Amino acid sequence: MPSAMIEGPKIKDVEVKRTLVKEVTDALEKAYGFPREVYVALIKENTPDNVGVGGELISDSIKNQT
Repeated sequence: MPSAMIEGPKIKDVEVKRTLVKEVTDALEKAYGFPREVYVALIKENTPDNVGVGGELISDSIKNQT
């Protein structure tokens, strides 16, 4: 069944995660029309040490801005 993977930085507030999963599920349900119980929403949180942009780790680019 349809699934959505959300990748991004860590979300500290679990209520924000609940809202995110609900809203993504709402959008999937609207788009596909299946019962909401069939959708899977995965949140994958990445630290700045595990993400590179433009050939540089985000953690390094943050250090270079200070």
